[in-house]
Amino acid sequence: MKVESAIFGIVSVFLAAAGILYWQWSGDPTGTTALTLAFGLTFLLWFYLFVTSRRLVGPRPEDRGDAEVADGAGELGFFSPHSWWPLIAAASAAVTMMGLFFGWWLTILGGGFLLYGALGFLFEYYKRGPSAHDRAVS
Repeated sequence: MKVESAIFGIVSVFLAAAGILYWQWSGDPTGTTALTLAFGLTFLLWFYLFVTSRRLVGPRPEDRGDAEVADGAGELGFFSPHSWWPLIAAASAAVTMMGLFFGWWLTILGGGFLLYGALGFLFEYYKRGPSAHDRAVS
């Protein structure tokens, strides 16, 4: 992750310098805000990749120049199967935001469904019984 960290670090420094120069030369608040937000996003990615690369014990196969394709074989990690909870959470967040314009009752209703969607996300892998995710898939 050292290469990815370096790329995002360079982009962060560039966006910071471009934002400062743009602000000084144009005085446009919209472009300055956009460059500042872009700097913030790339800085967060750089920081995450930098800290993660420090935690790794050895270099990854992607970071070594003498690595073969077979060096990267094996389990990559756990990836979630399909889930309906993002749809429920997004729809309830939309209803909650519409409630800010159309009435407090809709905000309360959407907030309840949003809490339900958040709890569904949280406890998705804690199901018990025949629909549990930890059973062997045949």
